[in-house]
Amino acid sequence: MKKIWAFASYNLWLQFAPPVGKEHLHCDMKRGFAKALQREPQIAALLATDSQPQKIGLLAQRGVYEFHQAPELLSRKDGAQQLAEMLKLNQQSAVVEERVKLILQNYQQHPILFGKNIIQLSRGDEGFPQAIIIKQGNYLFNFYAAIDCIFVESDGRLHILDFKTGKSDFDRRQAYLYLLAASYLYPSQSAIASFYNLETGKQSDPISATAGTLKAFQIELALIAQKHQKQLKLYRDNPADFSMIFPANPGFSCGYCSFNSICQFSSVSEVAA
Repeated sequence: MKKIWAFASYNLWLQFAPPVGKEHLHCDMKRGFAKALQREPQIAALLATDSQPQKIGLLAQRGVYEFHQAPELLSRKDGAQQLAEMLKLNQQSAVVEERVKLILQNYQQHPILFGKNIIQLSRGDEGFPQAIIIKQGNYLFNFYAAIDCIFVESDGRLHILDFKTGKSDFDRRQAYLYLLAASYLYPSQSAIASFYNLETGKQSDPISATAGTLKAFQIELALIAQKHQKQLKLYRDNPADFSMIFPANPGFSCGYCSFNSICQFSSVSEVAA
C-alpha cells in the first residue's frame, strides 16, 4: 500500500485554530517551526526538550500509570512519596517536583480509576500512537489520537478519560476526536469521553456524539490535513516565503513559546522591557 503522508490530530487542529477565547495567543509561525522546519538542528533540539508544562503532564500521567501497576501504593501512607522517588522527581526543577508531588498526593486521596475495568492506560512516553487510516471521499489521511485512558462502564460503554494539568480549559473538540477514534478502534461499542484535571480535581460531564457529529469532525480533520500538506508543499517550493506562509503573531504569548529564542518576530524582549 502506498505510504500516506497526510495526517491530522487534535494537536495539529489546535495549531490551526486555538480554543475559543484564546485566538489572540495563536501563532501560525509556531506551527511552521514545528512542522516545516522540524529537521533543522536548532529546531530539532528545541522540539526534543520538554517545556515545564509538558514535563508536569508527562510525569503526572506516568504517576497515574504506576499507581495502577502497583495499586498497593494507593493504600500506603507513604505511597505518593514512594512513587515520587521512583519517578526521580528530585532530579527535576523545584517547580516541577513540587507540582507533581501534589498531583501524586491528590491522586492517592482520590484515585478515580480505582476499581475500574481499565482496558488501556498510557504511561505517557509511548510516542506516536498507531495511525488510524481514514478515507474521506477520495482523500486518505492518517489520524493520530493519543488516548490517556479507556475503561469500561458498568453498562458496557467505553469511557475515554483524558487527564489534564495546569489551568487549561477543557476543549470539547478533543473529546469528539477521541470518540471518532473509538468509532474506528472499537466499532461495535458505544463510547463517551470526559476530562479530569489531576491538579484541581475538576472533572467534565461525560460527552457523547452522534454518528452525524463524528462525520462532521472527520470532514473537518480531512480539510485540516489537506490544508497542512498544501502549506508544507508551498514552503518546500518557496522557502523564502516562510513568514508569509506561516505568519507570526508577536505578543504576550511569545514569552511561553518554545521558539522565542530563534524567532526574529519574538516580542519577548519587548514584553520583558
